[in-house]
Amino acid sequence: MTSWSPEGSQSPGVLDPHLSRILFLLLLIVAPSVQEVTPNPEACQVDQSSNGSSVSCSPPAKLPRQLPADTVMLSVEFFNLTQLPPETLQGVANLQELHLSSNGLETLSDKLLLPVPQLKVLDLTLNALTRLPPGLFQGSAALHTLVLNQNQLGALETSWLQGLKALRHLDLSGNRLRTLPPGLLANFTDLRVLNLGSNQLETLPSDLLRGPLQLEWLYLEGNRLQALEGGLLEPQPSLSYLFLSGNRLATVAASAFRGLKQLDMLDLSNNSLSTVPRGLWASVGQRGAARDMKEGFDVSGNPWNCDQSLEDFYQWLVDNRDKMFFRNSTCCIEPKAMQGQTLLGAAMAHV
Repeated sequence: MTSWSPEGSQSPGVLDPHLSRILFLLLLIVAPSVQEVTPNPEACQVDQSSNGSSVSCSPPAKLPRQLPADTVMLSVEFFNLTQLPPETLQGVANLQELHLSSNGLETLSDKLLLPVPQLKVLDLTLNALTRLPPGLFQGSAALHTLVLNQNQLGALETSWLQGLKALRHLDLSGNRLRTLPPGLLANFTDLRVLNLGSNQLETLPSDLLRGPLQLEWLYLEGNRLQALEGGLLEPQPSLSYLFLSGNRLATVAASAFRGLKQLDMLDLSNNSLSTVPRGLWASVGQRGAARDMKEGFDVSGNPWNCDQSLEDFYQWLVDNRDKMFFRNSTCCIEPKAMQGQTLLGAAMAHV
């Protein structure tokens, strides 16, 4: 088990006395006043600015025993740490960013963040966390970005996130989540970005998005969702980017996109959609609407059945064809007579 706790100091670098004669003569000719300095490979990089010190550590550097008191950014990555003592961040009360990605952290102390109440960004990407201690964020009212991408979280509890009053970006992607608890986001009224991609979610709680008021980005790709229920997205009229690719969606409720008049990007690719209900597209990128879709949409990789049931969808496709990704490879699977024909071609022939 590997842990780290700052408690001493590091030498920032040493002057190299072994310049070759040729290099020495060249330096005399080109830049007589220049002295070559070889960085100490065992020292962390420390950059100072008017805001404070930024400390970046990665192998082969050795972990510092003492951090500058004015440290505002600390990056400790690729060290295979399995734990951090509770007192690790003592003495750096002004810390605003903490990057601990690509270690092997298995647990965190609920006291770890208490010494750094001004912390705004916490990145725990690529660790081995299976849970978070309740109370971890009890003093983290300023934290606006929390990244837990690629850990081993199999479940979540609402108590783990209590204390996060300013959260705007939550990344839980690349874990093992099968379900989410009701009320998970109830208090996150400032949330703008929610990433739940690449988990094992089969369903979503109906109240998942009733807490945030200004969500703009929602990532749900790479899960096991089979249906998109009506009402789930309705509380988020400001939603601009919606990613649902790589699920098992076979049904989408007619009211699923109701109220999404700010949607700029919709990705429904690589699902199991053969048809969609009439009225699904009523508020999304309609011709003549106050605000059309800016980025585009992707419905490729679905087993489309290009029969009369898509009549409503056909008209929408034709109206928005200039925003369609992979238009030449989005094809009909059924009926057999139309197999291989492009979905857009079928739509244009129909309307």
